[in-house]
Amino acid sequence: MPTNAETRTGLFAAIGAYVLWGFLPLYFKVLGETSPTVILAHRIVWSVPTALILIAAAGKWGELTGLWRQPRVLFTLLASSLAIAANWTIYIWAVTNNRVLEGSLGYFINPLITFVFAAIFFGERFKPLQLAAVAIATAGVLNQTLVVGQFPWISLSLALSFAIYGVIRKTTPVDSRVGFGMEAIWLAPVAAVYLLFFLPAGTHAFGDGNPGYVVLLLLAGPFTAAPLILFAMGARRLKLSTIGVLQYIGPSLQFALALALGEHFTMGHAVTFGLIWLGVIVFTLAGRQPRIAAPAATAD
Repeated sequence: MPTNAETRTGLFAAIGAYVLWGFLPLYFKVLGETSPTVILAHRIVWSVPTALILIAAAGKWGELTGLWRQPRVLFTLLASSLAIAANWTIYIWAVTNNRVLEGSLGYFINPLITFVFAAIFFGERFKPLQLAAVAIATAGVLNQTLVVGQFPWISLSLALSFAIYGVIRKTTPVDSRVGFGMEAIWLAPVAAVYLLFFLPAGTHAFGDGNPGYVVLLLLAGPFTAAPLILFAMGARRLKLSTIGVLQYIGPSLQFALALALGEHFTMGHAVTFGLIWLGVIVFTLAGRQPRIAAPAATAD
């Protein structure tokens, strides 16, 4: 059992992770008119050296190199890398196209999608209140589609890719830093080739070479890894139910940020979010989060 000091450390670490994820849209906004695919490519490429440094510091180098003798794990991490790349692509596109609100909705929906996946793939049983929570959230999605007139494809795509990533990582016996590093290594060659040879005419990987802009792009790796590490620290020291409640900090901050940025918010949107939030509250009251919930929280 963790000591009080360890629990306190875990609490601060987990809160730090979700706060960083909550404010991550500001980083993408600061990059201005940079193409989402360019941001994604830099995020992948600079995650590799960041991950390798962290793996070396943790003494996990042998575990990383040992993956090459475990083809099943290796190719499972390829699948998870594709899921997280899809999630990152959609999220970056949403932020750079002033749709942070829809992104936050996706991360409110995610725990409910995760629960459904847990029931399908891991035999988790539905409780009556959990069934009610899923039904209420579904009503929110229908309201967004029929009343607001906008099918929430961004929100649902983020939630589904997040949940798929969680299912894969749940069943992959690998250290979180090693897994993150291998995922980045799988994706990096494609990202590097894109930056070197396939950028649109007149576009350069580092823009006009402005030092501040270059530094911002290089920070894409650490900005990706930092909340992931803090989350791992928190997950090891806290109850899963505590992590389940804390995970709503991120989308709550994103929601507030979207309003501060002046994104369009109507009464129809208010009904959608109200139903989703009610579903989240009911789901939380239904009991502890399913065991699969924690790994999924690293997708941002």
